Amino acid sequence: MGRALEGIRVLDLTQYEAGPSCTEILAWLGAEVIKIEPPAGEPARRGLSERPDMDSWFFLLLNANKKGVTLNLKSPRGRELFAAMAREADVVIENLGPGAMERLGLGYEELRRINPRIIAASIKGFGSQGPYAEYKSFEWIAQAMGGVMSMTGAPDGPPMRATAGLGDTGSGLHCAIGILAAIVQRQATGAGQRIEVAQQDAVVNLHRIHLREYYQDGKPGPRVGNRARAAAPSNLYRCRPFGSNDYVYIHVANQEMWRALTRVVGRPELGDDPRFADQRSRVGHGDEVDAVVEGWTEKHTKHEAMDLLAAAGVPCGAVLDQGEVLANAHLHARGMIVPVEHPARGAFMMPGNPIHLSDSPTVVTRAPLLGEHNAGVYGALGLDAAAIDGLKREGVI
Repeated sequence: MGRALEGIRVLDLTQYEAGPSCTEILAWLGAEVIKIEPPAGEPARRGLSERPDMDSWFFLLLNANKKGVTLNLKSPRGRELFAAMAREADVVIENLGPGAMERLGLGYEELRRINPRIIAASIKGFGSQGPYAEYKSFEWIAQAMGGVMSMTGAPDGPPMRATAGLGDTGSGLHCAIGILAAIVQRQATGAGQRIEVAQQDAVVNLHRIHLREYYQDGKPGPRVGNRARAAAPSNLYRCRPFGSNDYVYIHVANQEMWRALTRVVGRPELGDDPRFADQRSRVGHGDEVDAVVEGWTEKHTKHEAMDLLAAAGVPCGAVLDQGEVLANAHLHARGMIVPVEHPARGAFMMPGNPIHLSDSPTVVTRAPLLGEHNAGVYGALGLDAAAIDGLKREGVI
């Protein structure tokens, strides 16, 4: 059975999370992704490892299903080899600092001269246009500048960051969408194009529905902690045995769900109580509603509470820590958490492809070792073993 992106070759010049999250998705969808690293490896490979002799978990989680080669793009011979690969590639993607590709002589205009069909994708903190174009960015900066931090945290506390990769993986997924669209358009035009995604833009897009608070009264939306502003009950509730993650989140969106919840918690008379007749009324009595719900959840574990409520049609979810996520039976059944064998790290469980295509299933394979595919990739360019060894001695690969 063929893969959705079979025959698409991607040259991956990315590092850390934003770019690698994009190319990993493309690899899972069947593209041949060739990760190109400096001879010492990309910074996240060993720089984020708790062991200097091991590739980091960070690297392994973001570079599955890729081939790996080393190449010094600062050397003339390295740039020649890259140009040779680019002539046969479909996509080049990078998330280097502002202007880095141009300084290397590998900007879009040069890539297009080498290969008019090339799709050149860039992920930047703030993009190539606008007052912040030269500013560098990381995840937390993107969250701050995209509006997320201003609405995250306790009502009486400072802005807070979200641990999810909204700026990094968020921009990576946006970039993958752009690449797929460019591939489709190239089928009609025969020409490639340039794609740019800014982390700030991606976070604004992910956060867009929360602009409604500002539209309503012209004031920034306040931080509300875990309680929703427009629904009740919609909050995090404590469960037995009262550990740091013994909570369940419950969200009631309509009257039918409210009545179902009141039956489960043993207070059916509240289902038609005029004080709780609609969302607005329940929000106005939020403290009382939360007290009723938590009075019940505190008698159960988070999984017991979730099973009982979900069976009654009440949306809810237990708070899972990392170990619980990796062991979760539902995620295993869906193929979202899968086993991987690594020659140094051994066997471990990792998240797989969240996109399920019926005719293009994903088999997750481990991230490449440093330079693991040098012989195969450079051999395809006509270099024999002696020439490849020479390039290594010269510091080109």
